[in-house]
Amino acid sequence: MDQFPSPLAALAWLLEAGVDEALDDRAVDRFAVPQPPPAKLAGTPSTVGRPMPPPQPVRATVSVEAAMIDAARQLADSCADLAALERAIRAFDGGGLKAGALNTVIADGIAGAPLMVIGEAPGAEEDAKGLPFVGRAGQLLDRMLAAIGYSRTTNAYITNVIYWRPPGNRKPTVAETALCRPFVERLISLCEPRVILLLGGTPSTALLDSKVGITRLRGQWHSFLGRPVMPSLHPAYLLRNPAAKADSWRDLLALQARLTADD
Repeated sequence: MDQFPSPLAALAWLLEAGVDEALDDRAVDRFAVPQPPPAKLAGTPSTVGRPMPPPQPVRATVSVEAAMIDAARQLADSCADLAALERAIRAFDGGGLKAGALNTVIADGIAGAPLMVIGEAPGAEEDAKGLPFVGRAGQLLDRMLAAIGYSRTTNAYITNVIYWRPPGNRKPTVAETALCRPFVERLISLCEPRVILLLGGTPSTALLDSKVGITRLRGQWHSFLGRPVMPSLHPAYLLRNPAAKADSWRDLLALQARLTADD
């Protein structure tokens, strides 16, 4: 301490050296050899190097979804006519979709018409107006149907497999389509269309229980609830891919031939 006659002088020297902040209450010897960690006691369990147990299935979530689907089916089956079914759909919560939608979009056209068209879900314009297929894709659909002699004002009925707009126009989930499927099935049973046109991959895979994409499903006849079904490309897809309109036109001609043969 002879070099620093007072503690204040020592502090001034430290400040000049750049030591102006205390990091701990006690000094730490950075040059000391670190001590090895304590040895593990015999019999102490360790998880190091051992595989983690596999996660358990979330059975509660699955059972809740199954219960909701069962409730939807009981509600749909209890509807004796279209008016009752519409009230039931509007009262249903849609698995959370309804909360983010402006309107419940059920159908448009002539109930009981020979042709039923089933699309995916409402978009922004459909959600705003409360009717299916009223945007650009809907306008194209109207022209497509008119080309084979059909219209929502005379002999066609148009609906979707989802009745509420998904957030951001995202694709509906498998759980959402499964939840709405009982209402779709009841709508078909009450309307009794002769032929069903499925537009896009979502309704086609959801109702036909297929893992095959729409480009492989389209153009081939299938059956749903005992009725002939033609899967085809969604008008929104045709707007993005005009070259695919030739495939869609072939599907429409097959549809027209089937409907004409049934007359």
